[in-house]
Amino acid sequence: MPTYSPTILALETSSELASCALLHAGRLSSRSADGVRTHSASLLPMVQELLAGAGIALADCDAIAYGAGPGSFTGVRTACGIAQGLGFGAGLPLVPVVTLDAMALACRERHGAAHVLAVLDARMNEVYWAQYRFDEDAGDAADGLPTGLPIPVLPAALSAPADVHPQGAPLACGNGLAAYPEAFAGKPFVAGADTAVLPHAEQIARLGAAAFAAGQGVPPAAAQPLYLRNKVAYTKAERAVINAAQGALQSGGKA
Repeated sequence: MPTYSPTILALETSSELASCALLHAGRLSSRSADGVRTHSASLLPMVQELLAGAGIALADCDAIAYGAGPGSFTGVRTACGIAQGLGFGAGLPLVPVVTLDAMALACRERHGAAHVLAVLDARMNEVYWAQYRFDEDAGDAADGLPTGLPIPVLPAALSAPADVHPQGAPLACGNGLAAYPEAFAGKPFVAGADTAVLPHAEQIARLGAAAFAAGQGVPPAAAQPLYLRNKVAYTKAERAVINAAQGALQSGGKA
C-alpha cells in the first residue's frame, strides 16, 4: 500500500443516495443527499462545501474518483459527467471505481467480513452483484487508505435475483436484497445480511486513492461509466450537467 495519502475528491450517484467525499491530509470528510432527482443539483454544492471546509481549491487535489457503476443509467452518467467536467477544468486525472467494490469495502469496514457478497438493485427485477474476499490479516484503514482491498471472487454481473449464486458463505450486503425479498427468500446468505449498504463516496475515495497511488488514473476524456446493460448516449440534460461542472470551476475557481 502507498506510504502517503493523496488528496482525492470522490463522487458517487449510482443509487438513490448521492454523496461526495474529500480525502485530504489523511482525513476523510463527506456529504450526502437522498433522492434520485436531486443528484445533479446537489452534488456541486456539496463539493464546494467540502473544498471550502478543507481550505483548498479543486486544483489542489491529486485526482477525482467517481463511482463508475454499475448502477442507475442516469446516476452513473451523472457522476462520470461531473467528474469529467471538473477534471477538464482543473487539469486533474480521474479514477473510476466499481460501485460494487465500494459496497464490499463498506461491508468489510462495518462488519470485518473477509468474504462479501454485494447486491445492488438494478430495477426491472434484476440485480447487480459480485463476490469478494479480503486479506484476513489486513488491519484497519490508515491515513484514509484501506489496508486490504476487495479481491473479486465472482466478477460483477447482472441477473435475476434467483440467479445469484455465490461461492461458500459470504456476508451479503446491499439494497438489492431488500428490493426482492421473495426472490431471495430461503437463500442461506440472506441471514444476517446488511441491506442498508449502498455505494458511498467515502469508500470511492479510499479505493480511488489506492488506485491513483498505483498509477491507475486516466485523462478525463478517457473516463467512462461502467454499464452491464446496453450502453446509451448522454442526453441533452446530462450534457448540460457536464457543462455546468466546467462552468462552475471556471467562474469560481473552487469547484
